[in-house]
Amino acid sequence: MIGAIVWDVDPILIHWGINGGIRWYGLLWALGIYLNYLIQLKLYKHENCPEDWSDKIFIWMTLGVIIGARIGHCWLYEWHLTSDPIQIFAWTITYRNPYIENPFLLLKVWEGGLSSHGGAFGLIFAAWLLNKKHFSKRPEYNTSLVWIFDRLVIGVCITATLIRLGNLMNSEIYGDPTDLPWGFIFVRDGQTVPCHPTQIYEMLYCIVAFIVTWIMYWKGRCYRRQGLIFGVFLEIIFVTRFLLEFIKNDQEAFEANMTLNMGQWLSIPFIIWGVWLIVNAYRKPMVPDTSITLAKK
Repeated sequence: MIGAIVWDVDPILIHWGINGGIRWYGLLWALGIYLNYLIQLKLYKHENCPEDWSDKIFIWMTLGVIIGARIGHCWLYEWHLTSDPIQIFAWTITYRNPYIENPFLLLKVWEGGLSSHGGAFGLIFAAWLLNKKHFSKRPEYNTSLVWIFDRLVIGVCITATLIRLGNLMNSEIYGDPTDLPWGFIFVRDGQTVPCHPTQIYEMLYCIVAFIVTWIMYWKGRCYRRQGLIFGVFLEIIFVTRFLLEFIKNDQEAFEANMTLNMGQWLSIPFIIWGVWLIVNAYRKPMVPDTSITLAKK
């Protein structure tokens, strides 16, 4: 081992109250959501969208990502071996999920547990509802689920970067042992050997995704090809996430015997969707630039 970084940061920023206080993780989540809102405000203003659209997307997307992330973690990852396997017809059930058996446990948010894939599904569902209920009533903007995400994902990159920083502050979701000089010893999680700081790796590719999508929007005006920015975002985020999972510790014990872990299986549909979006964006003609056409009216 050439060297290592001993990581022993207190995950609680301000100790207060019976639940521990204000944690870095929660604060960074809130900051990430707010910065995304500011980015959406800038993009919607550039395209002469109605003034209240930014507020609507802030409320709907915040609820979607938090509820989706919570449900995604609890229903996809919280599977545990039973002490007494259950026999139902020809099936032997060895794993059980307490959150499916008792959905009210989902409300215990102070116990932690959020999933990025669950948050992605929550965003998709919330965006679909938002467009159906509000945005689609203004046909001159030619909105759709993809239209929303071509703009939303630019800010999502910043939100995801801060969430991974929160994982680092929690000393969680790190990688396998490593001899590389930038390995982290996560003391608070009981580690005594350096491990890959995969939280930092993920922060880096989220920053790359932000730079790429930002340039595509402002320099390339790629929002005129609906789905292109969103598709490129999906490829950067989920291809790198898929590859990075090979050096990450399994989040739950049931993943130990899987060829691909849960994070990788959940990434595959997004990778396929991203490829389809990119191909489809170039098959269709470019849409009018609303920032120009509506400004002339």
